[in-house]
Amino acid sequence: MKVLVLNCGSSSIKFQLFDMENKSTMAKGIAEKVGMKGSFVKLEKENGEKIRFEGEILDHQTGIEYILGIITSKKHGCIRSLDEIDAVGHRVVNGGEKFNKSVLITDEVQSEVERCIDIAPLHNPANLKGVYAIKLLMPGKPQVSVFDTAFHQTLPKHAFMYAIPYSLYKKYGIRKYGYHGTSHFYISKRACEILHVDIKTQRIITVHLGNGASMAAVKNGESVDTSMGFTPVEGLIMGTRSGDLDIGVLTYIMDKEELGLSQIGTLVNKQSGMLGITGISSDMREIEDAAFKDKNERASLGLEMYHYRVKKYLGAYAAAMGGVDVVVFAGGIGENGPETREEVCRDLEFLGIELDHAKNKGLRSKEAIISTPGSKVTVMVVPTNEELVIAEDTVRIVSKL
Repeated sequence: MKVLVLNCGSSSIKFQLFDMENKSTMAKGIAEKVGMKGSFVKLEKENGEKIRFEGEILDHQTGIEYILGIITSKKHGCIRSLDEIDAVGHRVVNGGEKFNKSVLITDEVQSEVERCIDIAPLHNPANLKGVYAIKLLMPGKPQVSVFDTAFHQTLPKHAFMYAIPYSLYKKYGIRKYGYHGTSHFYISKRACEILHVDIKTQRIITVHLGNGASMAAVKNGESVDTSMGFTPVEGLIMGTRSGDLDIGVLTYIMDKEELGLSQIGTLVNKQSGMLGITGISSDMREIEDAAFKDKNERASLGLEMYHYRVKKYLGAYAAAMGGVDVVVFAGGIGENGPETREEVCRDLEFLGIELDHAKNKGLRSKEAIISTPGSKVTVMVVPTNEELVIAEDTVRIVSKL
């Protein structure tokens, strides 16, 4: 079975075509600057060859049509026609309380996801554009929705509720939903496969660090807490998102700076985090260069704050689960940032964490155990593969039709 996986953002479309007989990637890439000047598509072929296609991409439908044309073209394609694609899997950020697992997209499911736009206004509309486009371009083709929030639907009520009037939860569904669930599911499962242990006996802390960042406490195979909340703003310090913040700070800033709701939303989502602290960049590589090479004080402060917040959540989740057996790093920074892993694990010997500094140093984008043989807690790096999870779920659901 061949499965096309789509991850549509507000101005981008990530895609990957899988041959699920051997779980190989036939083609992958991204359309960027959708609806903007200078739009293009980057394609990576199965043999590793990379090609860039320039062209005006007016909207998501045009972008997906462009992508489908590329993967079926004689020169750069990997399939002869769209008929070879058996199903399409979509990343959908928020499924609310309605969806605790991936589902076949029907008119009813589509309507439910549309109803979740209120609680995920930055993400769900873009995700849905991919669904709409496939309906028009590949009519009748089975589509599956894989939700970022689904894995976290096992959170107990005491962990997902906020201490606001209960009536607001009942009326508007205001609660912790958590995100990056597909990644947290994959890396916790894959870590146990590598270690040859039963996930249902393990207490795992998954650390997904990228431009967006979150952590999860995974006990006996189920998510029991996670750092992101009602929106992806809560929790860790991120590239441009503030993470945990006193609500009083927002009302104070709104009053002093005379900002409206839209402007304060932009501030905490796009102007804060590492970019806001350092004034340099949201890219960790540039911040580390500024801190280590240029001795920039704000860059150093940003890194200290970033590492401290991750360390604090790690300790909290160990307490929530009554201990920890495995810590797994993933995401662009988690997989490629030995300095970040070093600082997060520093002085955690009291928890049973002993990092093997030689194994950790220079390790990038490879599955590896980076704790010492005598460490009570196994510390690992497991590159995430959300697209494969989406493809596997799509096959599982479509095979039953």
